[in-house]
Amino acid sequence: MFQGKTVLLCVTGSIAAYKIASLASALKKRHAEVHVLMTENATNFINPITFESLTGTKCLVDTFDRNFQFQVEHVSIAKKADVVLIAPASANVIGKLAHGIADDMLTTTIMACKCKKIISPAMNTNMFENPIVQDNLKILDHYGFEVIAPADGYLACGDTGAGKMPEPETLLSYIEKEIACPKDMQGKKVLVTAGPTQEMIDPVRYITNHSSGKMGYAIAKNAMLRGAEVTLVSGPVAIAPPSFVKVVSVTTAKEMFEAVTSVSGEQDIIVKAAAVADYRPKEVSNEKIKKKNGQMSIFLEQTDDILKYLGEHKRQNQFLCGFSMETQNMLGNSRAKLEKKNLDMVAANNLKVEGAGFQGDTNVLTLITQEEEVSLPLMSKEDAASKLLDKILSLM
Repeated sequence: MFQGKTVLLCVTGSIAAYKIASLASALKKRHAEVHVLMTENATNFINPITFESLTGTKCLVDTFDRNFQFQVEHVSIAKKADVVLIAPASANVIGKLAHGIADDMLTTTIMACKCKKIISPAMNTNMFENPIVQDNLKILDHYGFEVIAPADGYLACGDTGAGKMPEPETLLSYIEKEIACPKDMQGKKVLVTAGPTQEMIDPVRYITNHSSGKMGYAIAKNAMLRGAEVTLVSGPVAIAPPSFVKVVSVTTAKEMFEAVTSVSGEQDIIVKAAAVADYRPKEVSNEKIKKKNGQMSIFLEQTDDILKYLGEHKRQNQFLCGFSMETQNMLGNSRAKLEKKNLDMVAANNLKVEGAGFQGDTNVLTLITQEEEVSLPLMSKEDAASKLLDKILSLM
């Protein structure tokens, strides 16, 4: 994912420094070139050898260390870096950076970087809430640093409150957002629906389907990584929502319809990947009709047709993509949906094809437009999401 990208990790004096070892390892597994800079104080919490073993590059602490391969080390690394993460960031280093002080290898290198800089404060709650520290963070924000809000929790000093550095997975998501993809969707608003809906029969049972939401979530994440402003309307699923995406959680088809239609007019691209329950129980007041031979009968009515509404109300230059999950006559049924619902594209798959069904991590899509049909091979849902958005962008 990060092939050809260089990540600069800057570690300062905080007990949370040990967490960056896990982050460095995760970045290396994603094929990033990782360089670690440490302050002298940081070496009291974790040994530089740890980072050197994980990254395969020299961990730099001393500005005047003559054992390096570049003529001017801090400038050379600064030029190579695609993103800089300062984590954990102590109050001392935050103050230095805010006021242009460069008196060690770490601060000197950061000052020479022109790439995106992300900073994750980590300190005692009272230090973090100190107005001076807060003012310094505002200065860094003014100069283009992205500040990651610390988590609330139990701190090493024994206090409980704000100041805890987020887990490595959270830090990784900020780096991923910055460098994982070209920002070819910058400025676009994207609406994605995902997952199943549930229609209550009684307090215990409901009508639903086997949709896991994985395909829709993959599309939402890929659009976000490409710079889009993404809204994800999701039915009940068992997967974590992607970071940096506005998630609207719904349960019923009516709730999804209302959530989608309330924002659909603002969107540049809409991808309906949700597998909405087609029917819901119909209210029947006559008890004699409801009960026959001592058993309860369930009367059904169709749920709201979200795609049909979107097609009828599609604004100019808006791109509408629907999904078509079939068990037979996939192309014919999907083309009929394309025409009937005024779609720009249908992403079709056959649930009988191995690797293309619900719940799995792969898919086999055929992208259908008025002019052509593009068959994609078996691939991960993440890769399928990327191909689908590539196709949408080529048609806009």
